[in-house]
Amino acid sequence: MKKLFSILTLLLTVTHFSAQAQVFKSEEPLAHTYSIVARDAKTGEMAVGVQSHWFSVGTAVPWVEAGVGVVATQSFTNKSFGLRGLALLKEGKSPQEALDILLADDEGREVRQVSILDAQGRVATHTGKQCIRYAGHTIGTNFSVQANMMLSDKVWPAMAKAFETSAGKPLAERVLLAMQAAEREGGDIRGKQSAALVVVRGEATGQPWDDRTIDLRVDDHEKPLDELERLLKVYRAYEHMNNGDLAVEKGQMAKAMEEYGKAESMFPDNLEMKYWHAITLANNGDINGATKLLKEVYKKDKNWKELTERLPEVGLLTLSPQDLQKLLQVK
Repeated sequence: MKKLFSILTLLLTVTHFSAQAQVFKSEEPLAHTYSIVARDAKTGEMAVGVQSHWFSVGTAVPWVEAGVGVVATQSFTNKSFGLRGLALLKEGKSPQEALDILLADDEGREVRQVSILDAQGRVATHTGKQCIRYAGHTIGTNFSVQANMMLSDKVWPAMAKAFETSAGKPLAERVLLAMQAAEREGGDIRGKQSAALVVVRGEATGQPWDDRTIDLRVDDHEKPLDELERLLKVYRAYEHMNNGDLAVEKGQMAKAMEEYGKAESMFPDNLEMKYWHAITLANNGDINGATKLLKEVYKKDKNWKELTERLPEVGLLTLSPQDLQKLLQVK
């Protein structure tokens, strides 16, 4: 009898661990992390920001769709929650209704952490009871912050405070400030490795390729948030370049010069910005201004001069032969 009891106990134990193993599937990344989902009440933009000691966290945690909402799915990540959550929002479900549906048949619900925000700014967040401590979340107006496997329980309250006190700044910068606040409180107990920041429009344009206004990822870096901050700054600089080009098209040369100047002041060593600024000036008759900039560019890399020779044949540089020679003879 004792032998039979022992066998039954062993079978039950094996069955229990087998069931547990089914929860932690190999295709589900262990994205223990902190993240924020947020909406800008003025612009309608929505964003997800995330950082983790896990490779390429941006491919697993953030899911976004303009005019619909955003999802952050983490801890023992169920990536299907991303697309399924957005689909439920499109059906007219509230974030809480969508979250309840996703968790209802999920055997791993207690090791999941997921947050859903819709285009109205409504939020629902779940932190499973078996998420590795310290784990928790804070929901506020138009945002939610959530974290698991943190060094301390101060991480997500610090994120919430940083987001709330940065009102008035662009959404992307506010999200980044929230993540930087998390890091100051110790962040992920394992350290840091990757980060991502995605921003979408509040309303769909009908052209999905234009609906993500910012999509930045740092897949593997010693200081991923520092790198993410640098990339966001580069993005802002190129915004000024684009504004300069638009001003040129409208004949607003003073405005164009202002925008180009802002871009170049942010990244004074960026040859790309200087070069296309010069080409734009040349196309608009300012040969002296163009040659002054090109002198700096050519000095650092002669290949840009070769590129200048190639532009006329595709219509990107429309100058007389004499003016073209002036650009090419710069030393």
